Amino acid sequence: MAEPVVAKMAENEQADPFKVLIATLLSAQTRDPVTLDASTRLFGRADTPATMARLRVNTIETLIYPVSFYRNKARHVKATCRLLLERHAGQVPTTMAELVALPGVGRKTANLTLIVALRSEDNICVDTHVHRISNRLGWVATRTPDETEQALYRTVARRWWPLINLYLVTWGQNVCKPLYPICGRCRLASLCPRIGVDKVGK
Repeated sequence: MAEPVVAKMAENEQADPFKVLIATLLSAQTRDPVTLDASTRLFGRADTPATMARLRVNTIETLIYPVSFYRNKARHVKATCRLLLERHAGQVPTTMAELVALPGVGRKTANLTLIVALRSEDNICVDTHVHRISNRLGWVATRTPDETEQALYRTVARRWWPLINLYLVTWGQNVCKPLYPICGRCRLASLCPRIGVDKVGK
């Protein structure tokens, strides 16, 4: 199965922390092919905080369209680049507190940047796929991704923390889908309690 777009881009770009951060910011509620195309266009025009900070917001909007909420994300990208230059000497910070202080960067984006680009083994990145599948499997019983993240730290062996997102996002995009999971072709079907699953796909 194809890797999630941010992991794939990190391999191609030698895990450049800046590009991982921006691509992850763009990826929120956006399909992987759209994120990849938008990121490629944006980095083709500006591939450092300094060059990106000089772009006008409407130029960034044009480059990243049609990612979801592209206008908000364009403002966040520009503001984030400015703060990287002003507060961090143009470098991506290496702590959760510093990352979530950047515009548009939440725990999911911060965790994925720390794991993929900075090789942290102390973080779990929870997006909608990880939240959904963790609950379907009965690993956790939570209502939000943030709750799921904290519950997984208590539930999952530490050696798996940096890999959970890669595995479950890949599985969620291909098999354990949001509305109609393809349980008939799932290799984990005999182990899965299917919590919350009402209908399955063919």
